[in-house]
Amino acid sequence: MESIAVTLEAPRRLALKTLDLRPLGPSDVLVEIRWSGISSGTEKLLWSGEMPSFPGMGYPLVPGYESIGRIVDAGDEARGRVGDWVFVPGADCYTEARGLFGGTAQRVIVPSARALPVSEELGEQGVLYALAATALHALKGGELPELIVGHGVLGRLLARMTIASGGSAPVVWDNRAHRRTGGRGYEVVAPKDDDRRDYRTIIDASGSSDVMDILMSRLGRKGEIVLAGFYANRISFAFPPAFQSEARIRVAAEWQPDDLASTRAMIEAGELDLSGLISDVEPASRAEAAYPTAFQAQDCLKMVLDWSEYA
Repeated sequence: MESIAVTLEAPRRLALKTLDLRPLGPSDVLVEIRWSGISSGTEKLLWSGEMPSFPGMGYPLVPGYESIGRIVDAGDEARGRVGDWVFVPGADCYTEARGLFGGTAQRVIVPSARALPVSEELGEQGVLYALAATALHALKGGELPELIVGHGVLGRLLARMTIASGGSAPVVWDNRAHRRTGGRGYEVVAPKDDDRRDYRTIIDASGSSDVMDILMSRLGRKGEIVLAGFYANRISFAFPPAFQSEARIRVAAEWQPDDLASTRAMIEAGELDLSGLISDVEPASRAEAAYPTAFQAQDCLKMVLDWSEYA
């Protein structure tokens, strides 16, 4: 069995290639992908060659962990799932390329347990499940944030989920004027226009390794800074301000299966709105142009690839 897949041959060298898939196992499902999202965090680092050493890292690789599609075939133990519309958080099913993260392809094979049933009515918005689960995982470890840094898709989801979870509307920072629009029930400001210095919980969704000293200066006593981005460079900060505030630092790692299930419950209950977060949709055949646009175009908030032409 074969699949057309986005393949990173080396940093900044991307192509659509036909790859052989490993055989379908008894508990596996075959998913025809309809949409796949491009991550402006981890995938940007893979594309640029800045990704730190990471398990499974190496080229050639198939990126992507934000895919939506339908189960069209399955092994004997999963036949009852044929026809399900599912979210696929990546795949490792290629014989000629690494599956890190492996979801950006025409079709993928995954264990049935990794294919999460979701509503087909969401359309391309379904690719946002992974980022929404990432936001929820960051929120679950402590108090709800009073300040969120970065108004990309992750920052917007963090703000929406904070309010949906019963928290007060957080302040959101972004240095870029074009990103200070689109707030829904919360204020987005430039850091220089905010003089508050007693935030109890700050979540950084910027992915900037240079932000820690600024955040330490805005933290109240015994406050917490949560690192929710993915950081290519070493993170450091001056110790005296952290000492004086008795600061806590928490790293929000990858979401877990229960985060994905809780995210689905919030979406299905109407508590979390995913609209207004996808700015660009391109045919998968234009992937070589779509990836640089996703990472470099100022007005691109979230890029999604449409695989329907390969159906």
